[in-house]
Amino acid sequence: MKLKKTTLIGATGLIGNQLLIMLQDDSSFSELNILVRNSIKVDHPIVRVSIVDFTNEVSSREALGNSDVVFCVLVTTNKKVNGDKIKYHEIDFNIPIDLVKSFLNSGGQQFLIVSSYGANSKSSNFYLSFKGELEDSLSNLKIPSLSIFQPSFLLGRRKEFRLTEVIGKAFMRTISFFPAY
Repeated sequence: MKLKKTTLIGATGLIGNQLLIMLQDDSSFSELNILVRNSIKVDHPIVRVSIVDFTNEVSSREALGNSDVVFCVLVTTNKKVNGDKIKYHEIDFNIPIDLVKSFLNSGGQQFLIVSSYGANSKSSNFYLSFKGELEDSLSNLKIPSLSIFQPSFLLGRRKEFRLTEVIGKAFMRTISFFPAY
């Protein structure tokens, strides 16, 4: 079996950090390229960290290289963009779309991305609407293998405090004993 080259975008977040741990020890990958906005330290023989200006298409394309598989878990928060919906859209929509186009042009085959539970381009909720728009756009790009994950509440330690998530997690824990059908 041919070992694959993979890229992880968003390795410093809650999902990305856990995915990094899993991918670096996955024997099906010969190289793991991590694209980040700020320097991180990772000491593993198959890992290469690339600091990328995601607004620079050439820089992003070069850092992406010739990966067979791309995991995109790049997300921002309303707090990080100071409520600026345009900036939010640039990070969570434009960057993944630009990266996947470069990925396809280099012969990439498999693109996996984290979206959101309830994503729907027709939603009146800004976040769910643009996540749905992202999913629709990705689906129209004819990616050979596209996987979209739609998690609900993410449980885990975060660097920043999110009151809405704390309340949501508490609520979900109180009803989690009900069977799902």
